[in-house]
Amino acid sequence: QVQLVESGGGLVQAGGSLRLSCAASGSTFSSYHMGWFRQAPGKEREFVAAISWSGGNTYYTDSVKGRFTISRDNAKNTVYLQMNVLKPEDTAVYYCAADQYGSSPGWLVYEYDSWGQGTQVTVSS
Repeated sequence: QVQLVESGGGLVQAGGSLRLSCAASGSTFSSYHMGWFRQAPGKEREFVAAISWSGGNTYYTDSVKGRFTISRDNAKNTVYLQMNVLKPEDTAVYYCAADQYGSSPGWLVYEYDSWGQGTQVTVSS
């Protein structure tokens, strides 16, 4: 199983940018599909973006398309989420997750085997 540690969260004004990082250790990172999820207070955890093990395929929820970019560097065992034009509704705890067994990156929470502890993103209006 892989261990995941997120960083890069913080407080930003609407329209600003943040880049989240997720460092992985403990297993073969390059064999995992990776995903980013978020959870706002009182809401369920929701899919944000995912990337295949090779980085060749990426997927986004509709609300972040054109604003967020997921990428990975397998040499550094790290996955990134570049977030631009942030909106107050993007405020949430962001989690990265690893999918060891899927044939393609999933968008459901149960499809992921390992999770980080989360990083808070707060967007002020």
